[in-house]
Amino acid sequence: MNKKKMIRLTALVGVATATGVVAEANQAHAATTTTTETTNQTTNASVESTQAAVDAAQSTFDTAQTSVDSAQANVTSASNNVTSASATLSSAIANKEAATSENIASATSAVSSQAVVVASASQAVSEQAGVVSAAASVQASAQAEATSASASLSSSSANVASATSALSAAEAALTSDQSTAANNLSAAESAASSASAAVSSDQAAVDNAQAAVASAQAIVDAVAEVQSSDVINMSVAYITALKNYLANPSSANAAALQEVAKGADYVKELQQKFKSDASLDVVVDPSDPTVQEALSVYAVNLINHLRNQYGLTTAFGASANANVAAIDFVKKYYDDEDWNIFGTTGSDGQGHNKNGLDAYADQLNTSIAEDAGSGLTTWVNGKATMATTTLHNLLYAVYSDIATMLFDDGGTNNWSHAQSIFEDGTILGTDGFNNVYLGVAFDKYGYAHYELYNATEGNHLGNNAYSLDVQTAAQALLTNAQASLASAKASLQRMTTNLMVAKAAVVAAQNQLAALENSSANDLVAVTKARTQLVSAETSYQTALATYKQKEEALKKAGDNLAAAQASLEAAQATLATAKAKLAELEETVANLTNADQLLAAAQAAYEQAVANLTTATGNLGAAQVDLAKAESQLALAEDTAEQAKVRAAIAAQVDQQLNGSTANDRQSAGQDATSLKTNGRALTATVATASAAKQKQGANQGRLPQTGNDDQEASTMALVGLGMLGLTTGLYGYKKKITE
Repeated sequence: MNKKKMIRLTALVGVATATGVVAEANQAHAATTTTTETTNQTTNASVESTQAAVDAAQSTFDTAQTSVDSAQANVTSASNNVTSASATLSSAIANKEAATSENIASATSAVSSQAVVVASASQAVSEQAGVVSAAASVQASAQAEATSASASLSSSSANVASATSALSAAEAALTSDQSTAANNLSAAESAASSASAAVSSDQAAVDNAQAAVASAQAIVDAVAEVQSSDVINMSVAYITALKNYLANPSSANAAALQEVAKGADYVKELQQKFKSDASLDVVVDPSDPTVQEALSVYAVNLINHLRNQYGLTTAFGASANANVAAIDFVKKYYDDEDWNIFGTTGSDGQGHNKNGLDAYADQLNTSIAEDAGSGLTTWVNGKATMATTTLHNLLYAVYSDIATMLFDDGGTNNWSHAQSIFEDGTILGTDGFNNVYLGVAFDKYGYAHYELYNATEGNHLGNNAYSLDVQTAAQALLTNAQASLASAKASLQRMTTNLMVAKAAVVAAQNQLAALENSSANDLVAVTKARTQLVSAETSYQTALATYKQKEEALKKAGDNLAAAQASLEAAQATLATAKAKLAELEETVANLTNADQLLAAAQAAYEQAVANLTTATGNLGAAQVDLAKAESQLALAEDTAEQAKVRAAIAAQVDQQLNGSTANDRQSAGQDATSLKTNGRALTATVATASAAKQKQGANQGRLPQTGNDDQEASTMALVGLGMLGLTTGLYGYKKKITE
């Protein structure tokens, strides 16, 4: 039943009952308080009675619902049983059709064959079990031996610890004075060794400084003569042809210049004029600042002499800053990048590092031009290494390179080296070379680099300028070498004195130790004995360790063998289980074929029984559903009755409250009042007598109103209900709205 609909019906019944009570109240007298209480008790008892009926109906409904659920479950189970029985019956029919004598014979033969397979697999399992048992025995024996070896190793380790402790105690027994003396001797010997090494080092420094002085003296003696004699003089014809070519680099002017220059033959002629002096054959470092100064001054003097012949009055300069920049550039963009400008033959190299030149020009914020020559790798005198090069090699390299730039620079270079020497304000068509300083550097391949910088106040490349008087530069080299020699000799003298002091300390420490050793001979014997015992204990330990490792390896091998045997046994057992399962399957097939008639009959009977059970379950479900419908109807009726009782009880309670709250004067002065009862959208109007009028007629008309409660309810009770309707009009409407929403 629809719960909400049932509640609305109950409300309407309650209002109708209230209307009847009001109508009867028009003829009744006012009731006493005692009569009102009796009415309330009666209506409350009715509410309790109807609620008990509702509870009983609800219990009956719940029981019926449980029966329906159980019957539904039985129907579902029975339906599943029918499906299963149908499948079994179909299988039995198929089995019956396959149960021919040929199939039975074939299946029986397969069973016999599989029985042989099972027997063989069983035998294999038995044999492998024996192998596992033997392997387990070997593993147990190996475990016992490994345990014994471990115990022996622990014992040997304890002996080593004990011997070590004994040695420590014996060594501690030596006097602290002896230890101190030994330490003093060790420290003295170490100091003497260091002093001796320092003396040797300083002696080598003195020797080197003396060699440097001799070398510098040779340079001083020879470089002036070399500078004055090693000049390159150009013919007037060459100068004229070069000027014509630089002014107009036509092919005709180039050919004329090439003809006058005489090519490589003239270069060789000039190279042979280089002053060779034995005093220059001293090994030097090309990156040494004094050597750098001599080379750059030598190169600038050669170039400026040529520029003077050419008719130029502006000269190139040389400075320490320009040399440092040249060395830094060559290291960064040639040595570090493995950039071989000429290669191994002079024609297979990488050429100028133009990207490096651009980057370095940006770094210094100036213009840079680079000339490069064969340097130490000349094709006239052969190759000299950087480690063994001499001053002669370096000066000859510069002389030969500049000569080659003048007279052997044709072909694809288009006399660009000569152009870089003889231009003024520009180099190779690039402006900004108004104050040129030259830096000379050799790369790790032995090739010479001549870096031409435009020096400005901003880049400081002209700072620390060298004097172009080569004699002054050579004398500075000699002065520096002599100062280094004096410093080295002073250091050698200090180290020699330190060595003498250190040797005396060693003698004193040795004497002290010898004296103490004579008085501690017994302690030394104890130490020796303890050391011998420790060596013996360590030997025993190593033997026990070797045995332990051997037994552990044997145990591991035995364990591996046992694991392998167990794995083989498990595999044989799995094979046997598979064979047995297949045999059981074949035996079942034979049994099914042999008993096909019986199996079919049983399946048919089971199917019929399942169908019958389903029919019974379906009938039970229908009966349970009928009982559930009856219980639901009874529950709805009981709930309607209970709602009516609640409405009557509410009305009685309101009347009781109204009567108990009124005074006599109120009742006498009260007139008639009308109340509208709203039900289902319609208004009911009832006229109620005043209390004074009812009192005048009290006792005259004591009749009974229609009964709505138990049989003992008094008519005066219903009259009192009617008297309370005026006050209940608004309350009843509100109550009705609450229970119908």
